[in-house]
Amino acid sequence: MLLIITRTLRTWFAPTLSALLSPSLPFSLRWRLLLLQPLNLIAYSIQSLPYLFTRPFTAEYLTLPNRITLRILVFHPARNPSGKPRPLHLDIHGGSFLGGLPETNAPFCARLARETGALVIATTYRFAPVHPFPAAIDDVDAVLAHLRRHAADKYGADPDLITVSGDSAGGNLALATTRSLPAGAVKASVTFYASINLELSPGEKPGLEGGDPLRVIPYFARLEDLPRRMLLVVPKVDILVREQLEFAERLSGEIERDREGRYEGRRVEVLFVERGFHGYLGLPATVVGQELKDQAWDAGVKFIQDAHRQSGWHWPRSI
Repeated sequence: MLLIITRTLRTWFAPTLSALLSPSLPFSLRWRLLLLQPLNLIAYSIQSLPYLFTRPFTAEYLTLPNRITLRILVFHPARNPSGKPRPLHLDIHGGSFLGGLPETNAPFCARLARETGALVIATTYRFAPVHPFPAAIDDVDAVLAHLRRHAADKYGADPDLITVSGDSAGGNLALATTRSLPAGAVKASVTFYASINLELSPGEKPGLEGGDPLRVIPYFARLEDLPRRMLLVVPKVDILVREQLEFAERLSGEIERDREGRYEGRRVEVLFVERGFHGYLGLPATVVGQELKDQAWDAGVKFIQDAHRQSGWHWPRSI
């Protein structure tokens, strides 16, 4: 219990602790982290207080081979009458790579587990500026590798039927981690106002000197290195609108121009939300109506369901 409380406090007060206990950070970053602390507390309260007494998930701490320990949420669906291994879904939260909680997308994850029968896991990752790129994608890659390795024995899931999702920075990581697996291994992705193009050249990206920029810039990724089916939920009021639409248009054009059957079965769809804005899915119902949220979540669940059916997984509606 003491360890859980300590970890919780470290998470909620991470900006302040990083500012005070990371002398290697320049002062220009440390004072900005202190200013971020009140916003951090407000955001975390909104995201976690609804699950204070009842939760559709169990929280666990996963220690990776690199000795990094990350908090994950495991959404267990209903009993599995088919006896077949379940699909495996990984969700990654947003937070501008500076913070965030896996509870951010808990309503979507819970619905996905309930309506598709998939084993859904939401993960966190290390944050900048204390842990600059590629720490975040390294962590997500390691989590995905762990889940695949133990999908059958620990989770009763199918390591070959994987889907992913994420919002904002998490959408970036969800698409980027696809490249850590063989082509076509990730059957589908759903991203909500994803950061597709980080607007920096590889040389300007911390930790990427001499590395592979496509690991964290899906905007330039090859179609074959991305999920086989992709749904981008794009709100109208968002500075990321253009890069998401351009990204989808480029990929859709490649599929349409394919005359050799290389991209057979691939799909790229966009749900454009006229009344949406960046981050709207994480706000309480008093601010954003449930109907507007359901529009995105229902589309995401249906998209993942279709990908499951294409891979031979069918989940009874009555469960």
